[in-house]
Amino acid sequence: MKKIILALTLVFGLGIANAQVDIITKHSGETVEGKVIRLDEYTVVFKYDGEDAENTIGKYAVEKIVYGKTKRVEEVTEKIVINGEDDWEKVVILEDKSYIAGLKKVGEVRGKTGLINFQTGNTGDKKAAKKLKMDAAKLGCPFVLQVSDKTTVGANSNAIGGSQAIKTGVAYKY
Repeated sequence: MKKIILALTLVFGLGIANAQVDIITKHSGETVEGKVIRLDEYTVVFKYDGEDAENTIGKYAVEKIVYGKTKRVEEVTEKIVINGEDDWEKVVILEDKSYIAGLKKVGEVRGKTGLINFQTGNTGDKKAAKKLKMDAAKLGCPFVLQVSDKTTVGANSNAIGGSQAIKTGVAYKY
């Protein structure tokens, strides 16, 4: 009888210990068990269950967090679904590497204006950003990590004196 009571106590005790673990659900369907340390503006800092090292995951990769102690569910970000080039407006351009933690690299993308054009600096920049997003949308990627942004104006650009904007990036998805 004592052995049965001891076994039930151990099983119940392990159930309570596991209930203290936070569950991070990613948009890819993967779940991570650990302890959430803090939520920053663009990242989630956590420790895996049983480890002391802090890990970081970008908020764009996280759907929700279920806190173990309170069972409170915190929705972090909505999933961005790209069905083709027509969804280019949904693509998000990211400017810091920490934002892509937890996302999968797909390929390089590029957006630029023509060498001979009659764009001002601002409209050329917007046109290059649009082309960058369209290129990512073709790949089915909702995120682009921008790695370079170059604009040449006047005599440095072309003989006519227009401006050319060139943006390059790396496309990511869940």
